[in-house]
Amino acid sequence: MPELPDLEVFSHNLQKKLKGKTLKQVTMHTAKLNVSKQELQDALAGKKLTSVYREGKELYFEFDKQTILAMHLMLHGKLFFFTGKSDQKYSIAELLFEDADGLVLTDFQKAANLTLDPEEKQAPDALSKDADADYFKNILAKKKTNIKTFLLDQKIIRGIGNAYADEILWDAGISPFSVANKIPDDKIKALIKSIHSVLTDAQKQIIKHDPDIIAGEVRDFMLIHNSKKKTSPKGAEIKIDAGSRKTYYTDEQELFS
Repeated sequence: MPELPDLEVFSHNLQKKLKGKTLKQVTMHTAKLNVSKQELQDALAGKKLTSVYREGKELYFEFDKQTILAMHLMLHGKLFFFTGKSDQKYSIAELLFEDADGLVLTDFQKAANLTLDPEEKQAPDALSKDADADYFKNILAKKKTNIKTFLLDQKIIRGIGNAYADEILWDAGISPFSVANKIPDDKIKALIKSIHSVLTDAQKQIIKHDPDIIAGEVRDFMLIHNSKKKTSPKGAEIKIDAGSRKTYYTDEQELFS
């Protein structure tokens, strides 16, 4: 699943390609939607795309009059540019602009979904200034789940997924199995610092690998959550806990329980 760094780069490239274009029509195929197809068409057709940006794990396409189309790629959703007519398989939805440029969302699992004018989310974005030490301390104090589960909860903090949670926790020196309310203040500060540094550095790595990317995942640069690596940069064995989701970690990470 694309995570915060992927989507941040996608949004930048989508904006670079599509900003300022006027939408001619929206063609819906199998996407889940909170309004009817006709309501979506009426809301967007003839409007100019003013901005594309990321919110948590979603892409937001903002049109005139602050009308927003939110797009969640889920596990296997992919975006492709086209001109005139799309020839992609497993199409979920297509945005066709008046100059014949278009964008198609595909997903062979048909899980990707769209939302017209989504409700404002209460949880802060992982890179938001609101996700500060005070916020983390207050929420962590009430949680007895492990810290990785905490980081993945989009109702607490938005944007972090499985792979980057492992990278962040290794960078912060915290075991993913640590109990959330047992983590000391100095480690909470280290965690916040790692969230910002890992996620922002990942964006640079993705752009370096593929400057125009709008689909897929670049993961080869990852230090811990990487099946091709056996040891961490410091030489410790990378271990894998194969639960409902794979967790990559090392004994360099301190366990708080």
